[in-house]
Amino acid sequence: MGPVNAPSSLARLAALLADETRAAMCLALLDGRAWTAGELARHAGVARSTATEHLHRLTAGGLLAEERQGRHRYVRLADPSVAALLEDMSARLAPDLSRPVGLRAATASAALARGRTCYDHLAGRLGVAVTDALTARGLLDQTGGFALTEAGRAWMAGQGLALDGGKRPVARGCLDWTERRPHLAGIAGARLCERFMARGWVARIGSGRAVRVTPDGRTALADLLGIDGVD
Repeated sequence: MGPVNAPSSLARLAALLADETRAAMCLALLDGRAWTAGELARHAGVARSTATEHLHRLTAGGLLAEERQGRHRYVRLADPSVAALLEDMSARLAPDLSRPVGLRAATASAALARGRTCYDHLAGRLGVAVTDALTARGLLDQTGGFALTEAGRAWMAGQGLALDGGKRPVARGCLDWTERRPHLAGIAGARLCERFMARGWVARIGSGRAVRVTPDGRTALADLLGIDGVD
């Protein structure tokens, strides 16, 4: 059995995410970066004072963490487990069959489905394609959960990607909310995302979570993992 206060603790957590503004802020922070209260206020379409009040609640509830740099205060998701919780919850929602209103919304929605960051790893069709390629090459085993094989660990080491990262799992399946299939999370997923970004193989689209594969990235994905036709 869990702790005696588990029902009330779970209810408090659910209440934090039950507000649409707070939910929108948390989903924005899934890009893995730190945001200011003003940036999140504009994103959620609320006054800065309202955003600040919501951020205080989310921080007190353990979902967000504050960072100060000089006079500026930033917030980010408290840790990778919060990102996993948000992405898993999103994936379990009933699919939204309504079409986005307007060309801009439709374009943004399509970009997120093609490729995006999920906190510190790749998601969308791009993330699933990388996961499938690793599995097909015997580098990742999905039969009993997610685990890098011996060949997979050797491949990561050959790419110069260290797998040390504290208490985080080396590989974890994260259910993709657009593809309805798992993509690779954990330390291995984070290291691959870092490498793709650092090498310019993947670039952000605007200031959101959406990413695109660059021409150099298409070549690299084909050479490293035999992935063709990504965009």
